[in-house]
Amino acid sequence: MMYESTFSIVGKPISVVVLNLGLDLSLSISGGDRPHIGAVALAVPRPSSSDPKVISATTSVIAVTGHKEDVIATHVADRLAASLGCIVTVSCGIHFDKINTQILENLQNQIETEIEQIKEWYELRK
Repeated sequence: MMYESTFSIVGKPISVVVLNLGLDLSLSISGGDRPHIGAVALAVPRPSSSDPKVISATTSVIAVTGHKEDVIATHVADRLAASLGCIVTVSCGIHFDKINTQILENLQNQIETEIEQIKEWYELRK
């Protein structure tokens, strides 16, 4: 099973593709002026250190030198792994030729929306 979504930021498409790998998820988030691979994150759910009844996640990331997508990849992988209780990988590569704070804010807001939609999709397919 697969989840696919595309949204636009300043007229540039951003693609989100989620592959269902058993109970685990593998995401690709790419787009803007030049889609690429900028960072890859792996998140593994675990009991929280402060409260073992709460699920948290341990997340590792590898970023291509000079790229900043590690922030998005880590955030998405961590949030989904902790809330869904499954292993999550996120490959992220979004490039805007003329990026500014407004573009970044719009991207962050849309990523939050995508996280919620992916959580709903995951729960429905179980």
